[in-house]
Amino acid sequence: MAGTAGVPLLSSTAFAQGAAKAPSIVELRYFQLRNTTDNQKGKLTEFLGKAVVQGMQKAGTGPVGVFASTIASNAPFLLLVAEHASISAFEQCWQKLNADREVGMAAGELMQSVALPFQRMEVQLLRGFKGFPGIEKLEGDASRAARIFELRTYESNTPASLAKKIGMFESGEIELFRKHNLLPVFFGEMIAGPKMPNLTYMVAFDNLAAREANWRSFATSAEWKKMAATPGLSDGEVVSNISNMILTPVAGSMIR
Repeated sequence: MAGTAGVPLLSSTAFAQGAAKAPSIVELRYFQLRNTTDNQKGKLTEFLGKAVVQGMQKAGTGPVGVFASTIASNAPFLLLVAEHASISAFEQCWQKLNADREVGMAAGELMQSVALPFQRMEVQLLRGFKGFPGIEKLEGDASRAARIFELRTYESNTPASLAKKIGMFESGEIELFRKHNLLPVFFGEMIAGPKMPNLTYMVAFDNLAAREANWRSFATSAEWKKMAATPGLSDGEVVSNISNMILTPVAGSMIR
């Protein structure tokens, strides 16, 4: 469904057709937790970091990351991030996990060791950008000390204004991120989840001090100031609200 000028009314992803690589589906699965005497957080962390990550890899899914909340609202929680080739692949992955004997045994042990493995679960689905179609694993993920990760959500007033913001990212903003050491992990338009229309992305830093310095470097750069001053592309015109959280990868996460 399109507007009179060819501007999308319901979705801003139409322009992604014809990409060299079809955009992947990025799954964000939140597990809301409580601090409990039977160590709900620690035991669910072990289950996700071992059984679920390995099971997803066997099912052909990945990369897979598992993160704990560090600075965020509604903490504590764990966040599972996984790349799927399509919506169908997302469904098939969880069907395979539910049928996986080793995952089932680990789930049974988890249920016996805690009164409740988590409080609530929420799933959000993103479609990768045309120019950034899936999760980009960072150099040295398996061996280096864990980075910190920032998850940011940019809400827009309409799908049309969201499409403009996505266009900014694809026409130079992502490369500016790289230049100023805001290390990209994924970018996607939310296709199922809250606060739509929005885009959500993840960037990485060595530590909190590096995060502060790198964002300052980006925000004060001449390139960003020029891009942000382009008529029709100011934050007030394309972004209605920004929210963020700081996350730390747990043991077993493929994204570190």
